[in-house]
Amino acid sequence: MVDTAVRPTPAGRHAAPPRGRPGRRKEAIAGYVFLSPWLLGLFGITLLPMLYSLYLSFTDYDLLQDPEWVGLENYERMFTGDPQFWNSVGATLLFAITSVPLKLAVALGVALLLYRNRRGVGLYRSLYYVPSLLGGSVAIAIVWQTLFGGQGAINGLLAVFGIPGRAWIADPAFALGTLVILAAWQFGAPMVIFLAGLKQIPTEMFEAAALDGAGRIKQFWHVTLPLLSPVLFFNVVLETIAGFQGFTAAFVISGGTGGPADSTLLYTVYLYLRGFGDFQMGYASAMAWVFLIALGVITAFVFRSGSLWVHYADEGDR
Repeated sequence: MVDTAVRPTPAGRHAAPPRGRPGRRKEAIAGYVFLSPWLLGLFGITLLPMLYSLYLSFTDYDLLQDPEWVGLENYERMFTGDPQFWNSVGATLLFAITSVPLKLAVALGVALLLYRNRRGVGLYRSLYYVPSLLGGSVAIAIVWQTLFGGQGAINGLLAVFGIPGRAWIADPAFALGTLVILAAWQFGAPMVIFLAGLKQIPTEMFEAAALDGAGRIKQFWHVTLPLLSPVLFFNVVLETIAGFQGFTAAFVISGGTGGPADSTLLYTVYLYLRGFGDFQMGYASAMAWVFLIALGVITAFVFRSGSLWVHYADEGDR
C-alpha cells in the first residue's frame, strides 16, 4: 500500500502544497466566473458612475453641452449662495429627527403587544407588516395626499367631534407632519426585527425580575430594553439612513415642488429638482457627494454612540 499521508518537514512544519496545480487554477477561474456578475455590477453600476459624478461635481454641465470645469464653484455656491439648499437641509433634519424615533417607538410598542403567542397573532403580525410593503409606493403617497386634503377623510373625522379641519398639506406648519405620520405608519419592517429580538430574551429573566418585585414597567427598563439594545441599535442604523433618504412621499404629496414654502423640500427632492428640473447636473452631483459624506458621518456617529448604550450578552466574558 502507498503511504499518501503528508509528513512534517524536519523543522516540524507540514510541507506547503505545490503551486500552480491545475485543480486549483480551475477552482480560481470558477470562483471569478461566479463573482463576475457582482463585479460587473460593482464597477459598471456603482463605482464608475460614482467617480463620474465626482468629476461632474467640479463642472458646469446641463446634459446638452460638454461639461465645463469650474473647480469648487458648485460647492461654494451651495454653502454660501443658495438659501434653498439650507432650507432643504433643515427640512430633512427635522423630518429624520422626528420620524425615526416615532417610527421605532410605534414598532417596539406593537412588537411588545404581539410577541406573545395568542390566538390569531400571526394574522395581526401580517396585517401590521402590510404598510411597509406598500408605504414607499406612489399610490400610497397619493392616498395620503387625499386623506389630508381639505376635503379629506381626516377633516371628515374631525368634523364628527366638532373640530374644524384645515388643508393640512397646503399649510406649511403641518405639511411636514403629514410626511412624518406616513413614515411612522410604515413601521412593519422594524417591528418584525423587534419581534425576533424579543423572542430571544429568556423568560427566566422576567421570572427572576418578578420574584424580585419588579413590575412590568421596571422589567421593560431593566430587562427588556438592555437585552434588546443590539436589535434596537440595528434598527436605529437602518431607519436613520432610510429617514435621510426619504423622497417619494415628499415629491408626490408636494406635487414635485417641495412646497408649501419649502416645508417639504427634503434634500433628495431638492437634489432631483436641481438635476432633472433645472438640468444643473454639476450642482446636483456636488449635492449628492455632500449628502454621501454627511450620511457617512452621521452613521459613524451612531456606531460610535453604540458603545454607550448597547449591551451584548457576552460582554461579561471579555
